[in-house]
Amino acid sequence: MKKVLVTGGAGFIGSHTSVELYNAGYLPVLLDNFANSDKRVLKGIEAITGHTPICHEGDCTDYTFVDRIFREEGPFEGVIHFAAYKAVNESVHHPLKYYHNNLQSTEVLLTAMKKHGCSRLVFSSSCTVYGQPASLPVTEETPFQRANSPYGFTKQVCERMISDVASASVTGLQAVLLRYFNPIGAHPSGHIGELPLGKPENLVPYITQTAAGLRDEVVIFGNDYDTPDGTCVRDYIHVVDLAEAHVAALRYLEHPSRNCEALNLGTGEGNSVSEVVKSFIEETGAHLPYRFGERRPGDVEQIWASAAKAADLLKWHTKRDLREALRDAWNWQQKIS
Repeated sequence: MKKVLVTGGAGFIGSHTSVELYNAGYLPVLLDNFANSDKRVLKGIEAITGHTPICHEGDCTDYTFVDRIFREEGPFEGVIHFAAYKAVNESVHHPLKYYHNNLQSTEVLLTAMKKHGCSRLVFSSSCTVYGQPASLPVTEETPFQRANSPYGFTKQVCERMISDVASASVTGLQAVLLRYFNPIGAHPSGHIGELPLGKPENLVPYITQTAAGLRDEVVIFGNDYDTPDGTCVRDYIHVVDLAEAHVAALRYLEHPSRNCEALNLGTGEGNSVSEVVKSFIEETGAHLPYRFGERRPGDVEQIWASAAKAADLLKWHTKRDLREALRDAWNWQQKIS
């Protein structure tokens, strides 16, 4: 089996992608410092795949550690780089934490890849690189606006860093920059899902924890936006669809002529926060207290994707809808509560 290094491999998207790598015949090697993940996820991956995950605990900002993994576990067919802090609101209050971790980990990884002759990189980017776009849906040609948060700015900088390295012919780097919209859901088996440590920063785990009685209520931040119902609009994509796209991106890079491509990953449809809350109640029948609150710093008003380029280049498209994602997320929450 061809080895693939997966940084942040025990995280929400990393764990689901590790499962899909096994399913596609690859051998993922996970690297995680467990700052935003839980070691129980490794048992979940094993329950689904029948494989005990290879996982090294350490920090991607530590070059000595990352270099050792390349020496001991390589050669790698490619790298999928998830490791990053990812909470928009937290980044507004702790920007230096985000600049240090997200930028340095990417620089360290690129340096190690160059040293060890590993040329294929799939990067976990974000729709936050677009800021608040002037028109919708967003395509890969949509100009970047000023990022609404330090988190979004780190993704803009990392994309530029990777693109610059790929453009320098001496490196031989090939990369796909995957701009996610809003990943939600869980593996349908219920063995892995989103497992935030402490208070969730993302909408759906806050919904499921509230429905499970772990939180008092869901606060919808702002109902006075210029949207159909006044609440923010996002493109919510099932995490398994997203994981499958990473495998497709890795295979896309097998062609030696590939250089650096940015691709949107979304459903092409926008749903408001109020719609998500009401759909969850309708789909699960769960009791879910919620109320409207003040706007939250760093939030973009509305954004959704055109994923036509990913469909064309990767032969990938979403297969699962919002309600399926909410059912899977609730199934996961009930198993761990």
